[in-house]
Amino acid sequence: MKSVLKLMAGAAIIASMHSAAIAKDLVVGVSWSNFQEERWKTDEAAIKAALEASGDKYISADAQSSAAKQLTDIESLIAQGANALIVLAQDSDAIAPAIEKATAEGIPVVGYDRLIENPAAFYITFDNKEVGRMQAREVFKVKPEGNFVFIKGSSSDPNADFLFAGQMEVLKEAVDGGKVKNVGEAYTDGWKPENAQKNMEQFLTANDNKVDAVVASNDGTAGGAIAALSAQGLAGSVPVSGQDGDFAALNRVALGTQTVSVWKDARELGKKAADIASALAAGKTMDEIEGVQTFNGGPKGVAMKSVFLAPLAITKDNLNVVIDAGWISKDAACQGVAAGTIAACN
Repeated sequence: MKSVLKLMAGAAIIASMHSAAIAKDLVVGVSWSNFQEERWKTDEAAIKAALEASGDKYISADAQSSAAKQLTDIESLIAQGANALIVLAQDSDAIAPAIEKATAEGIPVVGYDRLIENPAAFYITFDNKEVGRMQAREVFKVKPEGNFVFIKGSSSDPNADFLFAGQMEVLKEAVDGGKVKNVGEAYTDGWKPENAQKNMEQFLTANDNKVDAVVASNDGTAGGAIAALSAQGLAGSVPVSGQDGDFAALNRVALGTQTVSVWKDARELGKKAADIASALAAGKTMDEIEGVQTFNGGPKGVAMKSVFLAPLAITKDNLNVVIDAGWISKDAACQGVAAGTIAACN
């Protein structure tokens, strides 16, 4: 009987060792929509570091702003043995077949920063409506009335509409009361700065340059809008919003050509996404993820298990926060800034 018990105990130890083994050396595939944007390199570094710390492997693909390529990229990551996927969607509807294939095969999918409205996928992002509110609040503080232009994000990205909804929550009363007039509103194809610049140029022409404020939805589109304003000698006199904490944008905040960049610490987002992907691949359920909540505010109203992180509005008055956090060096943030004009640059 003792020998049988020993054999059973030995088998249990072996089984336990096997479980531990399969919980390590997992492969997490990351599908990037458009890796050329500055911020995704920061996200990637955080994801890689977290996976390395947990003993898991990172593989990736860049869709180069093509939904068709992303569809095949995801299938390729599955074929390469990905145990979990992190997907920054170019167009969540267009890549739906690949997401469905992954989840049908029991491969967890984490929708990264952008909503993939599939109940079998996990959703992690910052509170994008609050980002939109922050953008509008900071611009509205500077210009509480006048002609406003809205440079929105890509029409294929649900975040563009979440941001705009948050912006309009803040501005609705002023718009309804006639203090703020919407004189231009357009999506920015692919979130590309050059497309934002073209839209801004058209709005300036249509309004004889009488634009008092620009609510741009990220730092790339803000940069495009500011380029158009600069060509007309208006940069610095027209408040402009953004988000992401791009280095160039934070420098524009210090220089006074951009009013706010809503900072979403991509290091925190990347680490959390990697930890969630590893946990789900190792067998945790979505309900067991720390901080999980149910979100059903997408276009289709699908109930999603989600984690939302908190953003922070960065203006010239609290620029020191991103410098002190090691997000950007003081030299990079303050390049070209006149001495004594910004406290963080002194």
